[in-house]
Amino acid sequence: MTSSSLALPVRTTATLARHPLAERYAPLATTILALIAIWYVAALAMNWTLVRDGFEREETPYTVTDILSGTMSAERPLLPAPHQVVAAFLDGVFGYPPMAPRSLVYHSLVTLSATLLGFVLGALFGILLALMIVHSRVLERSLLPWIICSQMVPVLALAPIFIVVLGALGLHGLLPKSIISAYLSFFPVAIGMVKGFTSPDPLQIELMRTWSASQRQMLRKLRWPAAIPYLFTSLKVAITISLVGAIVAELPTGAEAGIGARLLAGSYYGQTVQLWAALVASAVLSSGLIGLVGLVERGVARRMGAH
Repeated sequence: MTSSSLALPVRTTATLARHPLAERYAPLATTILALIAIWYVAALAMNWTLVRDGFEREETPYTVTDILSGTMSAERPLLPAPHQVVAAFLDGVFGYPPMAPRSLVYHSLVTLSATLLGFVLGALFGILLALMIVHSRVLERSLLPWIICSQMVPVLALAPIFIVVLGALGLHGLLPKSIISAYLSFFPVAIGMVKGFTSPDPLQIELMRTWSASQRQMLRKLRWPAAIPYLFTSLKVAITISLVGAIVAELPTGAEAGIGARLLAGSYYGQTVQLWAALVASAVLSSGLIGLVGLVERGVARRMGAH
């Protein structure tokens, strides 16, 4: 074998390493593989005693190999292995009709409906508050501290209060959950849009005033275009928090449908694999929503002339 034939695989590997896709996704893939390895080790350590005690209670002879195998396939493990979670997630998505009560698709759609409505309400409310704060010094001093203080109380403590109060007003079902989502999601939009509306250079604002531009013209021609990057950054945070709010809102209501309901059922009956599968479903749903906002952001950027 010649030296040139030995150098060929090395050169090919180096070329692949410099490939744009490899440079972009290699760090992410490495991180994911490391987390999976840590997860398997943690599942082995946490389930070891559980599996060993099970063998001893049944007075069944066992070996270390039996315990190792048991930690990876326990029915109700303390920490399920990654392959167990993936199998339960795929079974929940593809193993039942989409509208079946045991389908993760059905539960995700229930949570998604509250998430989207809460996100829209929260985003609109946040933009409205930002407009009020930017155009009024009095409102800036009076509203902004309360907006910040509103997020200091954990939503898990506020959710039962919201549910009870709204229920007394005759509001049930989707709307109370959406209001809790809106309560969480308006904050990043309001803060981000205040920053965006005030981001134009003071010289640009003075120039608009020199041209006798009205507040409405200044908003449409200067402040809104400057605030667009801040808007989409805030929306990505807000839609994720809105999903969290929808899930949390399902917990105190004893809901029978939704990702929160699946989490409750898994917790009540010790079905940790089902619980983790519901968590994976929420992560997939959150990633999809962020990706959707990102697509809209790129479309708006192209309309505005960005490359």
